[in-house]
Amino acid sequence: MEEANKKLKTKRILIYIGITFLLTYGFSFGIIYPLNNGANVRTDLTALVQVAVAAVMFFPSIGVLLTRLITKEGFKNAWVRPHFKGNVKIYLFAYFGPGILTLIGTVIYFLIFPNRFDLECGYLKMAMEASGATEAGIGMPLSTLMVVQAIQAMLLGPILNFFTCFGEEWGWRGYLLPKMAKKLPAIPMLLVNGIIWGLWHAPLTAIGHNYGVGYMGFPFTGIAAMCVFCIVMGIFLSYVTMKAKSCIPAVLAHGAINSICAIGMYFTTDGGNPFIGPAATGIVGAIPFIIVAVILLVFYFGKRQG
Repeated sequence: MEEANKKLKTKRILIYIGITFLLTYGFSFGIIYPLNNGANVRTDLTALVQVAVAAVMFFPSIGVLLTRLITKEGFKNAWVRPHFKGNVKIYLFAYFGPGILTLIGTVIYFLIFPNRFDLECGYLKMAMEASGATEAGIGMPLSTLMVVQAIQAMLLGPILNFFTCFGEEWGWRGYLLPKMAKKLPAIPMLLVNGIIWGLWHAPLTAIGHNYGVGYMGFPFTGIAAMCVFCIVMGIFLSYVTMKAKSCIPAVLAHGAINSICAIGMYFTTDGGNPFIGPAATGIVGAIPFIIVAVILLVFYFGKRQG
C-alpha cells in the first residue's frame, strides 16, 4: 500500500508538470508567437499580446485543477487557506520583503556603476516620448514620479497582482512544492523546482520577456538566467509557503516582485542590462535576494534535509 501511494504521488507530479507545460508551450507557440509576429516582448508588446502573456500565468492553476480531477485527488489540503494566525511576521516578510530587497539591489547596482545613474530618468523619458507622452503632461519631475510609483508598488502591488500571481503560485508553491518536498531532500528539491519553473518560462524568454533579444547565446543564455532567477526567487517563495502551510504568502510576494522588480531601470539612460541590473533579474540587482536565499538554505531548509 505504501509503495502504491508513493507511485501515485510521483504520477501526480508528472501529470501536473506535463499538463502545465503542454498548455503553456502549446498556447505560446500556437497563439502568442503568431500574434507577436517577431516583436520583442520586453519592449514593444501590443495590447493583445500583453493579454495573451498574462493569460499564461493561469496555466499552473489550471494544471492543478485538471491533475486533481484526473487523479481523483480532490481538493483537501489544497494549500490555499491563508492561516494568518501565528504567521503575521511571515505575511509581512512576504508583502514587503521583495520591495525592500529590490530597492537595496538597485542601490548596490548604482554604487557599483555610478555612471549608470540618471536622476532625470532618461530611459523612462525615452519610453514616454516613443508613446507620445511628455514630462510636462505629468505635472511632476520623472524622478519624483518613480519614487511615488515605487511606494505605490510596495503598498499596493501585492494586492493588485494577487489574481494573476495566484494563477502561478497555487501551481508551483501550492501543489508542486509540497509534493516534491515529500520526494526529495529540501535543497535538491528547491533546485529542481526552480529549474522546472524557469523552463516553464522558456517560450516567453525566447521572444524577449525579461532579457530582451539579440544577446550572446540567445535565447539559451536567457533561459539559463531565468532558471537561476527562479531558483533564487523560488527559495524565498517556498520559505513563506512552507512556514504558513499556504500558498497565499507566496502569491503576495510574487505580486510584490512583479510590481517593483524593474523600478531601477527607469533611473538609467538605457534601461541597464537585464543580466546584470539594476532590475532583480540581473545578478547584481538580485544580490540581496541571493543573500537571503543562502541564509534560508542554511538556517531553514538545511535543517529539513532527509
